[in-house]
Amino acid sequence: MTAHPRGETPVPPADPAADPAAGTPDDDTAATTPAARAEEHEEHEDTGPVEQTDTADDRPETEDAADDASADARADAASDAQADTTNDAQADTGDAPAAPQLSEAEAELAAQRELRAKIEQRKAEKAAISAGAKLSGTAADLMAAVKAVESGARPATAFVPEPTPAPAPPRAVSAPVAAPAPAAPSAVPSQAAAAPETVADVTEVLTAGGAPEALAGEVARALGEQAAQVLRADPWQLLSVPGTTPEQADGFARALLGAECGPADGRRAAALVGWLLERAALKGHTAVTAEQVCKALAGFSVPDPEEAVAHALAEGVALALQDGTAEELEAEHDEDSPEPAEEPAEPAPALLGLDRYAMAEESLADGLARLVNSPVEDAGEWEQVPGSAGDLVRAVAGHGLVAHTGGEASRAEAAALLSAAHRLGLRAYAATHSRDGRDRVAAALHAREADGGADTAWAVTLAGLLSGAEGPGRDADGALDLDLLVVFDAPQLDVETGAVLVEALPDGARLVLSGDPNVLPSAGAGQVFADVLSARACPQVASRTPDPGPIGELVSGIGIGELNQVAAPGKEIVIVPVRDAGEAVHRTVQLVADSVPRAFGIEAGHTQVITPGHGGSAGTRALNAALKQRLNPGPGRFGGFDAGDRIAYVPLPGRTVPGVVQGADADGLHLDCAGEPVVVPKERVEASVRHAWALTAHQAAGMRWPAVVVVLPGDAAQALTRPWVYTAFGRGERHLSVVHGVDAALPRAVAEAVPQPRTTRLAELLRPAPAEETA
Repeated sequence: MTAHPRGETPVPPADPAADPAAGTPDDDTAATTPAARAEEHEEHEDTGPVEQTDTADDRPETEDAADDASADARADAASDAQADTTNDAQADTGDAPAAPQLSEAEAELAAQRELRAKIEQRKAEKAAISAGAKLSGTAADLMAAVKAVESGARPATAFVPEPTPAPAPPRAVSAPVAAPAPAAPSAVPSQAAAAPETVADVTEVLTAGGAPEALAGEVARALGEQAAQVLRADPWQLLSVPGTTPEQADGFARALLGAECGPADGRRAAALVGWLLERAALKGHTAVTAEQVCKALAGFSVPDPEEAVAHALAEGVALALQDGTAEELEAEHDEDSPEPAEEPAEPAPALLGLDRYAMAEESLADGLARLVNSPVEDAGEWEQVPGSAGDLVRAVAGHGLVAHTGGEASRAEAAALLSAAHRLGLRAYAATHSRDGRDRVAAALHAREADGGADTAWAVTLAGLLSGAEGPGRDADGALDLDLLVVFDAPQLDVETGAVLVEALPDGARLVLSGDPNVLPSAGAGQVFADVLSARACPQVASRTPDPGPIGELVSGIGIGELNQVAAPGKEIVIVPVRDAGEAVHRTVQLVADSVPRAFGIEAGHTQVITPGHGGSAGTRALNAALKQRLNPGPGRFGGFDAGDRIAYVPLPGRTVPGVVQGADADGLHLDCAGEPVVVPKERVEASVRHAWALTAHQAAGMRWPAVVVVLPGDAAQALTRPWVYTAFGRGERHLSVVHGVDAALPRAVAEAVPQPRTTRLAELLRPAPAEETA
């Protein structure tokens, strides 16, 4: 992207009166539901892998939620935060009628479970990773498997490898055919409810330990049929319930164990290690250095952190991972070596990780290496396309994996590639992170196809593709029945979804990862796109097409750390200075309801508000409450919602689907999500639906609106980073208003605030092994 400086930064003076330490993003929500867990990803995005949290503020949230389970979660921001834990626990005990067809969320979960089973099979068959570095936790894996079977946490059949299907035979090139129209989405399934007797037994244990009874359903679901016995034997297993803090687990353990309980208890140490790694995953890390884990354990009064880590490894709670320059220097001890051994290389930091992410990264690395090394079919003479679009076509013609970088305008280049592939008779599909992205890709294809328009079936959502609700379906061997797949919004691809996707691609298929490396990364763990770029394991094509207009010029400058003043003759960009959070909310409502519709003819329903966090006086909760009162007032007849409310549906953590409430009946809350009907059972409403006149930048990533109002209250100054500003400002197509109360913090964030990189292993796994290792 290219910046075009035109003068000084357009930052009007402001005198924010709000305390900069108050109301930081998501500081008042326990992550106990899909929506809340997605919020917690955003809360910790720019912090280190592990840290000792301010648990004094967290403890009342879980306890108060249990004591006030019947409170209206949307009466105000505080009651919304308190109700999250209880409502999720209650939702887990409800049963919705069986749906005749799997929904996208249910099918995606099933696909992930199937992937993990295949990964376990692969780990049993080989000890090294052909794509690069090795996983050194084999002994820990075996011990974890034995203990999982002995404890009843997992059946023995989970560790029995299944026959590997034979590779698909080469297919003849065929003309593209329109994919079947997806079936109407069925009701969202309730999470599997634990048996009533299990919940009753867990309730008894929770009561004995002074814990809220409302957690019984969640504990039973997390720990299985033997949950009560497990909890009695190891009270710190309470940390496996999202939203529980170490202080709460310690209090519960003291009540159950009495004098037997102590900070040096091995059970406590193992549970804390697992909890720390889960917290790191919420921040996007797939691995954490042992030093960081030990430091965090010391903060929780563990007397010997190193011994605690060793115990956690022996118990199979974590895996010991080894990457980078660390090597086993057997040559140093080789008596037959004619030359003295070289000085040992500086050892790489010891890494710890959870098995689910370690295995997903291995599987993804193997799958990407398979695409790189598998020969692609000669499809014939590709269309000659000018510019960087032609570079992309030529790269894809000869390679199975290609990375494509660029801003919003670069989507036209990927559309040109798809059009050229269709003309060759290839089954080429585009997969996007959101339905909005899918519609924009479909529109670009429609404009390019020679016959007057491409069938919209060529553009699908990633979730719909993996679940089978959209796209080509599967061939006889279970692989996706396609020749070329272009994944748009690739930075939103987390490591587990990436592993599921690559596992489903047939041999000889072409995969293009296309996206803007400057936007915020995925809500889930990992940074697939950044790691692929860093590893340089495949051709990379950088777009030379600049984003158009004043907004494109402004965002291009932000991408290289410059907040430039740009000419906006049509008021495409407007700065609205405010003094405090109250004024920020007032001016935001005024812009959405009056100013933008009057000046640009953009209805309020097509204007999106974006703010750094959910909590605080100008977070999403406060803004949504004010916007609802102005745009769609009502009593909230169904779980705080009324017909016409704009909502964000979160079927899984990290996936935000915008929609509008259509009504409610005995079946649940009826939503219209981009023209597709969704019915959310009443017991799942609190867990997976939020108001969405205002979103965070993480939620808005991968989507665009005709007009965007970015709200920057004074108390959010420390939450701003360059990727956040770049993502938020780039969501507007025709108009961008900035409600500005952070003064000089905005240009400082653009110039200096680069977030701490995530700790992942994929880039190292993808790099070719040194010649001496492969000899």
